[in-house]
Amino acid sequence: MGSEKVTGILLAGGQGRRMGGVDKGLQLLRGKPMAQHVIERFAPQVDELLINANQNIEQYQGLGYRVIPDAIGGFVGPLAGLHRGLSEAAHPLVVTAPCDSPFLPLDLVAKLHTALEQQNAELAVARTGDQPHPVFCLCRKSVLPSLTAFLESGGRKIDWWYAQLKVANVDFVDEAAFRNINTREELAANSTYTKISN
Repeated sequence: MGSEKVTGILLAGGQGRRMGGVDKGLQLLRGKPMAQHVIERFAPQVDELLINANQNIEQYQGLGYRVIPDAIGGFVGPLAGLHRGLSEAAHPLVVTAPCDSPFLPLDLVAKLHTALEQQNAELAVARTGDQPHPVFCLCRKSVLPSLTAFLESGGRKIDWWYAQLKVANVDFVDEAAFRNINTREELAANSTYTKISN
């Protein structure tokens, strides 16, 4: 993937409203916290992994990685997690994945990185068909001032922010790889889901 190293940020900073206000990343899927499933697929793709969480810090620390809460209070969304991750990352590239998508592609980072370099972009985002998946993105640390200004102006929607940047859209075929689990019903349904491909 070239010489630039990548920091991964596992986004686990939400409140899990659609799952009844529980911490989604710690909900068990096939006997393991959902965040653990994500880590097993995500961590081998990056040079450093940080967990962005705002509650149950000790439980997330138990997964074996440094935990970084949002610097901006009030559970304002994934951009706050990316903001803190960009501030803390040891490497020049930062990639995010949410804690509720346990089937993410094993080639996620490689494909995002290739597109970022080939298109000389500031941010690369995954998509399937016409559907972007903005919480699966790879960006350069140099976007931090832009993100800080966006958040300070009250902006919260991730796609509104990256519309200001030079973006590479990266096509993936398997929509199921980006499936996220938001409700207890989806958690139960996915407990029997078997992933066939990468």
